[in-house]
Amino acid sequence: MLRPQPIHARSEVLDMRLPHRSPVWYLRPLHWWQTHVHGEVLEPTALWSYRPQALLTFLAMFSRLRTRRSPVAADLRSLVGLRVSQVTKCAFCIDLNASMLTAAGVTQAKAMALANWRYDAAFSDTERLVLEYAEAVSTTPCVVSDELFERMRASFADEAIVELTAVAAFQNMSARFNAALDAQAHGFCGLPSRLSDAAKAAQ
Repeated sequence: MLRPQPIHARSEVLDMRLPHRSPVWYLRPLHWWQTHVHGEVLEPTALWSYRPQALLTFLAMFSRLRTRRSPVAADLRSLVGLRVSQVTKCAFCIDLNASMLTAAGVTQAKAMALANWRYDAAFSDTERLVLEYAEAVSTTPCVVSDELFERMRASFADEAIVELTAVAAFQNMSARFNAALDAQAHGFCGLPSRLSDAAKAAQ
């Protein structure tokens, strides 16, 4: 699993909506590790720690959808993760997924253009298709047209479609959880506020 490092300290520390509290014994190693690596327990971890077993399930799912044995390339998965984070307006998720996008080899310039993927020449036809699908999965209610799904099947194996759907759906769950409870960006990426602004401008 990718272990992003904060590239700068947060200039403003905001409180999430629930307080940090001492974790159950079997989560203490995770809290210690995050404090050692990141300087503090990440806010989503602190929030999920209210429901310890759910946190372990969440981490297992996150790991399975980020494996190198995935039928979908890391850059496509990361584009989906970041775009869903923008659509759902999750500051922490934008921050984390932007760093993962860079780790997957996507340039910062392309990340900045993501909200304008329909028109920016930096995006390939395949990337545009995946991003269109990710946005459709992220609508409320979810509306994926037959025509869009047929285009997906013409470009991807069924296994890859299931993977992309799972990545988009899982990111929606994670982002909505974090946004509702005000989990803040941690400083993994220098672009989170600019990426948010770019998404607002495109909308």
